Amino acid sequence: QVQLVESGGGLVQAGGSLKLSCAASGSIFSINTMGWYRQAPGKQRELVATITSGGSTNYADSVKGRFTISRDGAENTVYLQMNSLKPEDTAVYHCNADLRVGFMGVRTNYWGQGTQVTVSS
Repeated sequence: QVQLVESGGGLVQAGGSLKLSCAASGSIFSINTMGWYRQAPGKQRELVATITSGGSTNYADSVKGRFTISRDGAENTVYLQMNSLKPEDTAVYHCNADLRVGFMGVRTNYWGQGTQVTVSS
């Protein structure tokens, strides 16, 4: 079994910053891509940012220049530094990992439970 545990969400005023963390643990053979997605009330879940094991990053246009994704491979942890937050960034942020588990290295995908980010105007 694998667990993804997120932390760092909260309430912040517009223009402020938050840093989210997601730690993966369990029978992990290797981790390929990790990422953050978000879901606002009444909307579909959308990509925020992803980062591969090689460090290549991808961002949604709406967060480019404001958010930075990074990872600590040794700790199986991914971070999302969010600056210049806007009310429209309010959502539940979910961590995602594309990884291989167990001694066989079976490829699978896991989601975290989500952490609430609320940006007040």
